[in-house]
Amino acid sequence: MTPGFCRSLCLCAAIAAFVAPSLDAQQVYRYKDAEGRWVYTDRPPATRQPAETIAVAATATSPRMVVKPRSSESGIAMVAVNECRCPVEFGIKVSGVAGEQAARKVVAPRSEQVLLELPAPPGTGQIRFDYGYVIGDPAAVHAPARPYRAPFATAATYVVSQAPPDSVTHDDDGSRNAIDIALPEGTAVHAAREGLVINVAHRFFRGGTAQETRDEANFVQILHDDGTTAVYAHLQMNTVRVRPGQRVERGEYVANSGNTGYSSGPHLHFVVLRNAGMRSESVPVTFAGPGGATVVPRTGQPLTAW
Repeated sequence: MTPGFCRSLCLCAAIAAFVAPSLDAQQVYRYKDAEGRWVYTDRPPATRQPAETIAVAATATSPRMVVKPRSSESGIAMVAVNECRCPVEFGIKVSGVAGEQAARKVVAPRSEQVLLELPAPPGTGQIRFDYGYVIGDPAAVHAPARPYRAPFATAATYVVSQAPPDSVTHDDDGSRNAIDIALPEGTAVHAAREGLVINVAHRFFRGGTAQETRDEANFVQILHDDGTTAVYAHLQMNTVRVRPGQRVERGEYVANSGNTGYSSGPHLHFVVLRNAGMRSESVPVTFAGPGGATVVPRTGQPLTAW
């Protein structure tokens, strides 16, 4: 969700425009397996059982965070474009024009900002620039007013399948404090905290441990008032019921849990993230318990929504 990019450009009299490729629709087969569970796949069932065919348009709905070179009075302006509904920190390094230059700036929601002004390269000289970005303002401090609500229906109880300090798959800064909850597919997912929806993905249908599924998890990302964000991931296809720009309240239904993306089985991946200075970092969370108690999630323990 916070990828970095690298561009090497040959800049002459004009700067070429970037054109996004068109995307074709995907064919999805929906059928019940031998145990009566719904299966979504891009391959027809091996048996002759009935299967519903669904056409899924592979259109991208995520906001763009890019750096573009543009002509300016001084030569070339390296402009950060932030289409997200929250602040985004950009970092850029440029070489090939008057030595190496670098800059880091926080760009306001849905706006553009010049990161660097560069002289135009002579003739057909090259400019190489590498950039990355991280969602959120590095000045943000995780400060929830109360413990998080368990992200499912009130009074329901499910088992925590992975939580810190265990790190079977949560082995980097962005996932070390994430919580996996063993929700069956189709279980209603509710907002653990109020905030603004900034990004969603809802059209992926595959799941598994193959590398090609790593970027195919459906998710909802919500910006909290303290500048952190929560990600609810591995959601079921076409069940997201919120949209970017929508304000959601604590406990509001947002989607159904699923098994999309890099996942060994149905579960909800819940994580709260902050920008730790061009680095997305997960933060520890606690959940509300009975009678105002605070619950620290632990692997193998039941978790109830209060």
